[in-house]
Amino acid sequence: MLQNQSAQRVETNTAETPVKKSTRGFASMSPERQREIARKGGKAAHEKGTAHEFTSQEAREAGRKGGQSVSKDRAHMALIGREGGQARGAKARLLSAAAMQQTA
Repeated sequence: MLQNQSAQRVETNTAETPVKKSTRGFASMSPERQREIARKGGKAAHEKGTAHEFTSQEAREAGRKGGQSVSKDRAHMALIGREGGQARGAKARLLSAAAMQQTA
């Protein structure tokens, strides 16, 4: 009788409690190995002729749909706008301070 034994390693997190991590599957691989496998898959799909390449119209439509989906969450949009405004203000203050130091 065979038993299903999944390969796991035990790590500890910052609170020193054990966390089980699987050593199997795509997500457990290094980013380099994931990219290598994805590259091979994309290359094979192109050679086979089954790879999809977006036309500019299809890409435009996909971007529009994504934008509509994200913009439904008003709280998220407000957060994005607030962060952008704060970043712009911080950059303006930084540039202003640098200009003041150069003239002084």
